[in-house]
Amino acid sequence: MNFLEERILKDGQVREGDILKVDSFLNHQLDIALLDQIGEAFYEHFRGKNITRVLTVEASGIAIAVPTARRFGVPAVFAKKARSMNLDGDLYTSVVHSYTYNVDNVLTLSRRYIHADDNVLIVDDFMANGKAAQGLIDICGQAGAQVAGIGIAIEKGYQNGGRLLREAGYDLCSLAIVDQMQTDGTIRFRAQEFSGE
Repeated sequence: MNFLEERILKDGQVREGDILKVDSFLNHQLDIALLDQIGEAFYEHFRGKNITRVLTVEASGIAIAVPTARRFGVPAVFAKKARSMNLDGDLYTSVVHSYTYNVDNVLTLSRRYIHADDNVLIVDDFMANGKAAQGLIDICGQAGAQVAGIGIAIEKGYQNGGRLLREAGYDLCSLAIVDQMQTDGTIRFRAQEFSGE
């Protein structure tokens, strides 16, 4: 069992509607030491990939992207879910469906921040159906950038997002893969080799 699985078992809560609440340490209140461990784990997995950008989606993914980007010594870039007044010029856009909120979001990213010579590491806090990752892959494709890998803190392994990305040939590193969870608090993780202890 790795550090993230242990923390999920200690402080995570399973709720009705297939929800795993980890807001006390990952996506509302942030445990900075844990986030640094996540960044280090992604660095260990992807360090041979010549990463030039770490890309995520606002808002929860930013907490994962920053320590990861710091470890690689590259910028962290995030796609916005709504077009704001301060986004000007040419934009990359991609429509993605949010499993958590059951809405479609238009991801936007300025063309100034990802280029054809970039090797991009996509990171996020959760993956269910993989729509956010697919939207970020789409944006990288529009830029002509290479997707060097995808790092996910928690993957719901019983949903199809991770399987589809792995079958498409992406190097997907999920630190905790939940294979089953029940409202009595029972969580079963997929056994996997993990070097980022």
